[in-house]
Amino acid sequence: MANSASGMAVNDECKLKFLELKAKRNFRFIVFKIDEKIQQVKVDMLGQPDQSYEDFTAALPPNECRYAVFDFDFVTDENCQKSKIFFIAWSPDTSKVRSKMLYASSKDRFKRELDGIQVELQATDPSEMSFDIIKSRAI
Repeated sequence: MANSASGMAVNDECKLKFLELKAKRNFRFIVFKIDEKIQQVKVDMLGQPDQSYEDFTAALPPNECRYAVFDFDFVTDENCQKSKIFFIAWSPDTSKVRSKMLYASSKDRFKRELDGIQVELQATDPSEMSFDIIKSRAI
């Protein structure tokens, strides 16, 4: 068992897919999960570039914790097209206490592995990461 204070190991695929999202924009979002058996964070789901924010929120399980990154495109008041990469720590109230603790203790280490995150958000239910909240945090 890995020391939970030090956080989980990070599968290389997590970093590679994140670089593809950031540099090549091959994905709209990536959902990550902790695999407790192998003590590692791994890719759970990849969202294609044409998928929406609604597709992203639907990909998060209602009773399990996840980490996720979302590439949010928006237009500024000056009519400039921009994008920001969000890191979302999804920890629903209905998930197991052990799972919430595991995700909370591993979050900072995992986030450091993903260079280029611009906004961080923590959510315990869908209302805390509504499209309006994402939009207001991006601008």
